[in-house]
Order: sequence, then C-alpha cells, then structure tokens
Amino acid sequence: MAISLIFLSFFLIYGNGVLPIEASHHVYRNLQTLSSHSSDHQPYRTAYHFQPPKNWINYPNAPMRYKGLYHLFYQYNPKGAVWGNIVWAHSVSKDLVNWTPLDHAIYPSQQSDINGCWSGSATTLPGGKPAILYTGIDPNNHQVQNLAIPKNFSDPLLREWVKSPKNPLMAPTQANQINSSSFRDPTTAWKGKDGYWRVLIGSKVHTRGVAILYKSKNFVNWVQADHPLHSAEGTGMWECPDFYPVRNKSPLTTGLDTSVNGDHVRHVLKVSLDDTKHDHYLIGTYDSAKDIFTPDSGFENSKPILRHDYGKYYASKTIFEDGKNRRVLFGWVNESSTKDDDIKKGWSGIHTIPRTIWLHKSGKQLVQWPVVEIESLRVNPVHWHSKVVNGGETLQVTGVTAAQADVEIAFEVNGFEKAEVLDHWEDPQVLCGRKGANVKGGLGPFGLLVFASRGLQEYTAVLFRIFRYQNKNLVLMCSDQSRFVLLFYQTLLLVKLEILQNLSLLFMQI
Repeated sequence: MAISLIFLSFFLIYGNGVLPIEASHHVYRNLQTLSSHSSDHQPYRTAYHFQPPKNWINYPNAPMRYKGLYHLFYQYNPKGAVWGNIVWAHSVSKDLVNWTPLDHAIYPSQQSDINGCWSGSATTLPGGKPAILYTGIDPNNHQVQNLAIPKNFSDPLLREWVKSPKNPLMAPTQANQINSSSFRDPTTAWKGKDGYWRVLIGSKVHTRGVAILYKSKNFVNWVQADHPLHSAEGTGMWECPDFYPVRNKSPLTTGLDTSVNGDHVRHVLKVSLDDTKHDHYLIGTYDSAKDIFTPDSGFENSKPILRHDYGKYYASKTIFEDGKNRRVLFGWVNESSTKDDDIKKGWSGIHTIPRTIWLHKSGKQLVQWPVVEIESLRVNPVHWHSKVVNGGETLQVTGVTAAQADVEIAFEVNGFEKAEVLDHWEDPQVLCGRKGANVKGGLGPFGLLVFASRGLQEYTAVLFRIFRYQNKNLVLMCSDQSRFVLLFYQTLLLVKLEILQNLSLLFMQI
C-alpha cells in the first residue's frame, strides 16, 4: 500500500470561532481488498472500486442480475492502456463486491460493428431472458444499433452471446435525418401499456441534445417515433441516456421496474453531456400515451442542472434489481493522469462503487448511498466516543493510520440562527470553490481532514456548511483539495451526515 510515503490520519475540524459541535464516529481499519492485483508496485490501483487487471476501461454497459449472479459489461481495450480497439469485456459477481473476469462478450465480428462495439444496455424480456442493444460502428464509420442475446440461457455465466442476423436494427438515413456520427448508446428498453417496447438513443441536432425514441413490438423491428422523448437547445451531444421511474410515495427507497408508471411514480432522465463531460439528470413526468417527458425544471432554467456526482464521473447507468427491490447506479471515473503515465503503469480508468439511488422526500433531487454489500469488507473497527469540538479546534482521531478506512460520523450542531443567508441561488460547485476549508462562516466549516500528514502540511478537507435559503436550512458538502498533494486511490471515505435538524441537502462532492 506504500503507506510509508505519507502518514494518513483523520482530524476533526471546526473552523468557526463561536459555536461548539459534538461528533462521534466509527472507523473500520484495514478493509479487505477487492482486487488481487494491488501490490506495492501499483500504489495507485484501487482497493474497492471495480477495474480489470490491466489496460483501458471506460463506460459500464448493460449491468444485470441473472440466475443469482450480477453481470457487468464494460468498454475495454484488450491491446493497451489508451482508448481504442473497443470490445465488451465481461465480469460476474455474487455480491457486487468481488468480481471474476470472463472472456469478452461482444467484439467486432459483423459488418454492423466491424469498427467497434460501443455502449449499450440490457433489457429483460418475457421469461426472464436478457437481451442487449448496443452501438456498433459500421464500415462507413456510421453509428448503428445492434442486438445480441445469450447463446445458452441455461448458462448462469452468460459466457457466449449471439448477434442478430438482422443487425443493424436502427441506423441513420437521409429519411430520418439523423447525424451518423451522433447516434449512440441505447438505454434499457421499457414496455408501454400498448405492448410496444421503447428505447432511447442519444443524439444531437446542431447544438440541441436529443433523446431519440424508437418503438418495437418484437424487439427486432424498430420504428423511429415522430418526436424525441425530450431535447434541449445548447446542450450538445447527449451520450449514454438513462431513463427510469422512481417512487414518489413511501417507501421511497424501493426501486421500480423500468416499465412501471402511475400516480406513485416520477421519472428521471439522465444524460451524459459530451461537451462538459458531466452527467446531468432531470426529474419530471412521463406521459406514456404521448411519449413525452416533461421535466419539473429543464436545461433552460437559470439553476444548474443536477448531477449524480460532482467529481470525475461519467456515463452512469442504473439497473432495477427485483430481488432486493432497489435501483443500483454504476459509473465510470476517468483519471487525471496523462496518456504517457497510463501507458507506463499499464492501465487506466475505474468504476465507482455501486450505489443505491432513490428520490429524496422533497421530490426535487435524487439521493444515493453505496450498496450495503460494501460493508462486508469492514474489519478491525475503531470506536471513538462523542466529543465536543470548539471553534478553531482540530482533534486527531487516534488509531487510524491505514490507507484504507471507512468512516461513519455524526455531527450534532446547534445555533442555527448563525447560519449564513443565501440571497440567491448559486451553483453549489462554485460556492464550494469560494467557501473553502479556511474560509470561516456563520455555521461552519466543520468536518474531516483526511490524507493528513504530520503537521497538516497536506490534507484533503471534507467539510460541511449550513446556510439559510428561502427560510430553509441547507447543507453544503464539499471536498477541498487545495492542500492535497498525494492521492491514494486505495482509500474509501464514506461520510454519513446526521445533523439533528430538519435540513435539506444542497450539494455533495467527494
């Protein structure tokens, strides 16, 4: 783990000079590793996140659960640590934590995908049979949509996939006026009350981002709808769209099959913006009779569009897991290393820890939490009793020096009348930039200093502030990396905020 390079510690901080806070937490040291490939010679490889032993990885594709196993497919270059030669690699797991790689599932072999097998999604057809729709690159470098199904449905590993002889099933033509270089990444399909399957394809028309809608009775013959499900001017290419229902009535955390609609349902449209390299989502209403999605607040609104994650995070995809009645979110992290560095170390890219995702009780945003299975990695717990942290005080949490730690912490805060007032809505990411760990506020900052060296010359602050906006208390959560020099991907930090008041979450960034 190369711990000798830096002394990793946790410190409690409270940057305001007036109000005391009380905090307690548990720290689990020496979490079991997810990867057998981590070693002293690879100090920057992950310990918890999914990644193959070597080479380039990007978007997660078609996650599914079949015959008791989780399946994860992913964009992969079998020939090197940079993008290119893309195939669908394939791994399976019993618990979303420990993964076993299998042979590649989909690779160029037809005219419809001879220049590459790009992103797509899985749909469970009647009888519990999975099918994959994916983007292929044809000999003219046009983006087209293809179908693959398992060769042997009795094989729980789904080791072999057969492509439809009718591929491509959807293609750009002069008649449908689709840009052949902007037509990719089919979603999981859903079935309407009329018995027709529906799927979205990401696209653009000039600068307008578009979710093109196709319909099919048999999942083979697809017809483009008269209008897109949704579009927005000035947003550019919409990659990796995701469209799914969430409950707006208790129990909110219960996931829904992608085809569900009704009074107890809202819908989420997620798009990955190629121009910004961020994932954004809209919450709204889906009119299944007219096949139109109407967001509560769209891209044209003055407020920033919500994101699943405010760090490096892209091409996310969700699945509904009926066995546990939850919706699980997968995403890709593109590292900040250079091409030369990637080639030298022999790999590039990771996937985030799978997260359960659901609608917040306010109905205005989604909330998420790492899947409960990740807790199976916890060993050697360290308990730290409740303490009062006064303004300007820093306390070291003793007994934690490992590069791998899972932290649960609860803050009890009082004096809400001291909270700063926000006169107008401000982009939370910009606000985090202005209100770093060293900027004192009315109520905050308070939180943790992680990756901390002796003497605190280097650290990363995970901090909270409380604001007053439109007569409501809002929590701003930031990670301030301005004094962060050395990064260890092995560290997992899960912070549970339990402020004992009725607060709304404004922003999260870790």
